[in-house]
Amino acid sequence: MRRRPSVLLAAVALATLGTATVVAQIEGGDRGVAAVDSSNDFEVSGVRVDTNGGDAEAARLAGWREAQRKAFVQLSQRLGAGGGLVPDGTLDSIVSAIVVEDEQIGPQRYVAKLGVLFDRARTSALLGVSSYVSRSPPFVVLPVQWSTGVGTVFEQRTLWQEAWARYRTGGSTIDYIRPAGNGPDPLLLNVGQTQRPDRAWWRAIIDQYGGNDVLMPTVRLYRQWPGGPVIGVFEARYGPDNRVLRRFTLRVGNARGVPALLDEAVRRMDAAYQEGLSGGYLTADPGLNPIMPVSAPTPTDEVGAILDDLGTLPAAATAITVQFDTADAGAVTGTEAAMRGVPGVSAAATTSLALGGVSLMSVSYAGTPDAFRAALEARGWQVFGGGTTIRIRRAPQLLPPDLRGGATPSG
Repeated sequence: MRRRPSVLLAAVALATLGTATVVAQIEGGDRGVAAVDSSNDFEVSGVRVDTNGGDAEAARLAGWREAQRKAFVQLSQRLGAGGGLVPDGTLDSIVSAIVVEDEQIGPQRYVAKLGVLFDRARTSALLGVSSYVSRSPPFVVLPVQWSTGVGTVFEQRTLWQEAWARYRTGGSTIDYIRPAGNGPDPLLLNVGQTQRPDRAWWRAIIDQYGGNDVLMPTVRLYRQWPGGPVIGVFEARYGPDNRVLRRFTLRVGNARGVPALLDEAVRRMDAAYQEGLSGGYLTADPGLNPIMPVSAPTPTDEVGAILDDLGTLPAAATAITVQFDTADAGAVTGTEAAMRGVPGVSAAATTSLALGGVSLMSVSYAGTPDAFRAALEARGWQVFGGGTTIRIRRAPQLLPPDLRGGATPSG
């Protein structure tokens, strides 16, 4: 008799299954937040300008010009190149972007706080400094946010995830891999996974993103009362064991200031991770990067043993940069999957994402660049360029003349 309620509930559930809507675990929702910028440009932020002009547009253009000059002087001094000025035409050729942090536009006046991004290669050549930056092994970033007792990584979009996507990592010595949070990310990278120290499962996951280890920057948000102060307790965590590298607290007066609070926290987190890297605390976990044991050679003919060893040496991996079109997020995942399906490819991960434009992918291939090019062409890709930097595009599929039905093929 005690089992009747459960049986009845099961019968009701089965009866209503035909009319109920079944929703997949990762269906719906707006989770994906792609990184704003993953380039290695030089950045100068917080440049204040106050300019006038004949109209609002002229005043704004004058402000951007002044910001370029001030930022170049600051960058030149920071890199030890003296702090001299160059013509505006030269600045236009090396400035890659103007970032509007805050601006007020009047009929003939422009007051703003701006950031300026400089192309690293061109600026380094102009200033006579090295453009090389020593980077860490690649770390997959899982931004964990705790709010009202609920922990979230990529299960849904969070302000903490957006803050990490906004941060420009070009000047950091940490090689961050920032998943967008769409596709299978909510299933693989969730708050439950951050509590699992199993190395084998972590290795299987981060291999999908081309990483060597994992970083888990964590924030716990406490709201004092509705519309009142917000306190954030931040922890720079890392590794499968979820170890704490640094902990700090920030406070803002109301909820409107939370994005600025999180931006400042990301900057401090990056500084903490960089200090941990330089101090030797932040290193790739040996359990995630095991060293394969090598058996000792048998005491047979020495020359024969050497020849056998030479015959079994694996081919050296070649790092190849692939440029590809990314009209949407599906093009990114589809192209990565296609690259991983090429025999000899051990890793393929997008390093610079530009939705609606051309993105960059780093591919590790056990062979020569010419062999990789031939393998791609055999799979229907058009390949442009040569060496270790190529551009790929899907070859158009043209129908035979007798099947076109009089239609004019697109060019």
